[in-house]
Amino acid sequence: MAPTLELDDIQGLLVRGYSSLRAACYLLLAVTDPPAARPALARAALRVTDGRTEPAETAVNLALTADGLRRMGTLPPGLDGFPDEFVSGMTDPDRSRFLGDLGQDAPRHWRWGGPATPPVHVLALLYARDEPGLQRLEAELRQDLLATGGLTEVLRLTTAELGDREPFGFRDGISQPLIEGLAKTSRVAAARDGATADGDVVKAGEFVLGYPNEYGLLTDRPLLPDDGTRLLPREPGGTAADLGRNGSYLVFRQLHQDVQGFWGYLDDVTRRPDGTSDPAAREALAARMVGRWPGGAPLVHAPGQDDPGRATDNDFGYFATDPDGLRCPLGAHIRRANPRDSLDPRPGSAESVAIGRRHRILRRGRSYGPRGGPEPPPTAADDTQGNGLHFLCLNANISRQFEFIQHTWLNNPNFNGLHDAPDPLVAPRGNHHATFTRQARPVRTRHVGLPQFVFVQGGAYFFLPGLRALRYLCTAAPKDGQR
Repeated sequence: MAPTLELDDIQGLLVRGYSSLRAACYLLLAVTDPPAARPALARAALRVTDGRTEPAETAVNLALTADGLRRMGTLPPGLDGFPDEFVSGMTDPDRSRFLGDLGQDAPRHWRWGGPATPPVHVLALLYARDEPGLQRLEAELRQDLLATGGLTEVLRLTTAELGDREPFGFRDGISQPLIEGLAKTSRVAAARDGATADGDVVKAGEFVLGYPNEYGLLTDRPLLPDDGTRLLPREPGGTAADLGRNGSYLVFRQLHQDVQGFWGYLDDVTRRPDGTSDPAAREALAARMVGRWPGGAPLVHAPGQDDPGRATDNDFGYFATDPDGLRCPLGAHIRRANPRDSLDPRPGSAESVAIGRRHRILRRGRSYGPRGGPEPPPTAADDTQGNGLHFLCLNANISRQFEFIQHTWLNNPNFNGLHDAPDPLVAPRGNHHATFTRQARPVRTRHVGLPQFVFVQGGAYFFLPGLRALRYLCTAAPKDGQR
């Protein structure tokens, strides 16, 4: 039986991506004076959007880094109960190696979140129906957060108007898991008599703390012996105050996408014998690297050409239809990011799908920059800020979900029986030997020496608390003498 989610205590970003709110920006803030920052965040918390209804005009969500929680002073300094990866942070040297953030992607080169940039403690996510509405919302929220001097702005990150294409020009946002217990999920599950082919209906506890996950357990979360304020819910069957319930962990990475480099590379390797460009071949190779055509149709169902009728097709697996990668190459981006039914030990089985459900994430990112696609911008001035993605995802277990996908599926050069073949689209090229293989009969095609197309420019791990927990963090008595 699906759990009843406490939507009035869950931040709205966990429930929906605000697709009707097409303008957005992100404010990265630092706590400079904790006693003044706490009431400032308490005022902003009154504006936070919960998960009950789709907002028509604006939405606000708030999250904090581990350093931000320490600076607020209302939790023990060790942050007991929070996972190690969150406490140590994305830029911990061991974590950087695990994520592939080395060389030009190393945190020392980042625009924000790295050791050479000001610390980030608070993230304010602002959404509005249009740009004028976003400007009004931002002005009001700045008054709440910055007027008293307890918080300072580190950086304002802009986004492009929300569309259905990411900067490389491919339809985005197609394959998203659905949270068990939400009305939309229930309708889909009932209509299809269970989960979709790729296991899209996922236990709520994979994304929201305090609910059973795909193992039938509660994901570890921070519990307090006594919250002092009675703001927090009690631990089920216990007496501890549950700081984690209805919260989640938000992974934020700013990813610059070299749009011209991507399409330029494809143009070079698909030129006709006479040296002229072959746009059809260029698009076909791009589709095989991604696993979908730019319009969204998956190669599993449309191997020869794009099919507008399948633009949002997400009901497919790999084992029965394309086990050898003859339609969608084994190393294509979508086969890595969501292997569906192709995982050991029993590919094609319900067990394989169930394993995949333990490594799903909710993507909530937005693009930035002027435009995407194969054609260059009209003038150089149109591309001054570059193109990219503010990658945001939500998960209850950063290590088992985001980090596992990044390390074991995307960056792994030996994924799916391949060799020297990390993700052709988004993986770093640390050894400069990246290869992309197009399986075919009688002869495969190997593209050797793929350049890197996506570069990390900033990032951090955030705790997205439930609304009661957010109020607690703003109003509880300081610990260890912090006033």
